[in-house]
Amino acid sequence: MSQDLSEARDLPITAYALLGLLTFGDELTGYELKQRADNTLRFYWVSPATSQIYTELARLTEHGLLEPVTTEGEGRRTTAYRITPAGSRALRGWIDESVVGFPTLKHTVLLRLLIGHASDPERMRGLLEEYVAELADALRDLREVRDSLRGGDDPGEPLYYPSIVADWGLDYFAAETRHTRRALARLADSKAGER
Repeated sequence: MSQDLSEARDLPITAYALLGLLTFGDELTGYELKQRADNTLRFYWVSPATSQIYTELARLTEHGLLEPVTTEGEGRRTTAYRITPAGSRALRGWIDESVVGFPTLKHTVLLRLLIGHASDPERMRGLLEEYVAELADALRDLREVRDSLRGGDDPGEPLYYPSIVADWGLDYFAAETRHTRRALARLADSKAGER
């Protein structure tokens, strides 16, 4: 195994996420990569900050996993990045060889609900109602993303796997909405029992 590939095993998951976002056959600038991350990763992973993207781009380039492509036009220089064969191998190795692992759930709504007794019951209901509204926004946004994948989402097409992830996300947000409404109903029942 080359030194670059052995060092790649120590990359943070965000680096692999960025490598993955560059596997769709296009070259992206750091800004464009941030836009793609914001439009995709935010639904199921943390969308990295712009500074983190540029840090990872430098690291991935240093390891030979990305290649910068500089163009000049209209009086300015632009650098885009494309994944290298070594980057593709490192990404494939991470997908194939890393432990699946159980996702870490950092659910601030559930954390606050868990200790809801430290607040006002009305605030807990308001919190859950706000969350239902945020879920509706997320569902709307993700439906737009899913709709944008149509036409390239058949097996063998480049957007096949992203369409599966989008469908999974839609199911997840719908289930979160159901669970939150169920919790709201239980809180309403407890409020009725307090009278």
